[in-house]
Amino acid sequence: MTSKIFAAGASIAVLAMASSAFAQAPAAAPAAPPITSGPAIPGLCVVDLDQVVANSTVGKYVSTRLQQISAQVNAELGGEKTQIDNDAKALDGQRASLDENTFQQRGLALQQRANGLQRKLQVRERELQVTEQKAVGRVIQESEPLMRQAYQAKNCSILLQHGAVLGGFFNQAMDLTPAVTTALNGKITQFAFDRERLDQPGANTAPGGAPPIVQTPGPARPAAPAAAKPAPKK
Repeated sequence: MTSKIFAAGASIAVLAMASSAFAQAPAAAPAAPPITSGPAIPGLCVVDLDQVVANSTVGKYVSTRLQQISAQVNAELGGEKTQIDNDAKALDGQRASLDENTFQQRGLALQQRANGLQRKLQVRERELQVTEQKAVGRVIQESEPLMRQAYQAKNCSILLQHGAVLGGFFNQAMDLTPAVTTALNGKITQFAFDRERLDQPGANTAPGGAPPIVQTPGPARPAAPAAAKPAPKK
């Protein structure tokens, strides 16, 4: 093993979080000609939960907070990576003055540190994913009763998610998204949350690092009646 080979293996990319809920939109395509919709269909309503999350005040707060947490992770892993890379370069410069056994032992220790950093990177990636899922889930949870209120206020008979409408073509009078977003802004603007910790003692996780699924026990069933004993023979 040479330190140059080790240094290449130790160059672990620092984590860069790309939030699915808050991903930047692609470059705008040329404006399509306007479409004139037919009359609104009574009882048919549409909502875009992604837009509710992205455009609400609390959703924008969640996006900013996730970026802050991601920056903290980058600083943590980046500092460790820099230290390992510097130590690898220092070992490379000492090779001529070290015997082969000492060089190999120090190189192995550095490789173990690099492997540990790689494992930590994988844990942090999963932690950020779980953190985002929970934070966005909280926003959607806060939106649900407001969505029901908007549904009833609009006298809807059916509610479709925006993505289920082909091309997003529908009469905007049937769209509940603005009303739900406005109501959510009046209900909540932020809430405290931090990075989920999956490497702490006692942090139970399901396979793959996801939080365990807790099943709610069903109602107790009455015990089956005991079988009747046969009558004794006379």
